Amino acid sequence: MIDEEMVNALNKQLNAELYSGYLYLSMATYFESIDLPGFASWNKDHAHEEFTHAMKFYDYLVSRGEQVILGEIEAPPTEWEGALAVYDHILKHEQLVTGLINKLVDLAISKKDHATNNFLQWFISEQVEEEETANGILQKVKLAGEDSRALLFLDNEMGSATE
Repeated sequence: MIDEEMVNALNKQLNAELYSGYLYLSMATYFESIDLPGFASWNKDHAHEEFTHAMKFYDYLVSRGEQVILGEIEAPPTEWEGALAVYDHILKHEQLVTGLINKLVDLAISKKDHATNNFLQWFISEQVEEEETANGILQKVKLAGEDSRALLFLDNEMGSATE
């Protein structure tokens, strides 16, 4: 049995992961609307990854005999001012998620909940990778600047990265 405060925090994170999936799916839709299918494909794949993260929380709670509470999922933005704005948003969002995961670890440590702390370590490593990936793409999009040929090259690269 997990402490009630920890259960509530894990359920809240499950919901945050679902929101992340919605956010990436919305970004994919945005890229589809401006005819950048490679960026759209990358974001669809990332949406799927975020939904998988949510299911890790779901499965962990169930395995510990706790109830999963699915909360309301806020609607994500649907418009951006281009690829640079999207990837800037992604990096900031991943940094926010990193903060949320770190708070969960702090709570698990304060509750002496070693099993949950152990479960969360995968997410700590994952967030390092998420931030590195988001920042790497953001830097490439910045380099492309207003050059439409460079952006199309990146779009092709992003599509290849998901195949």
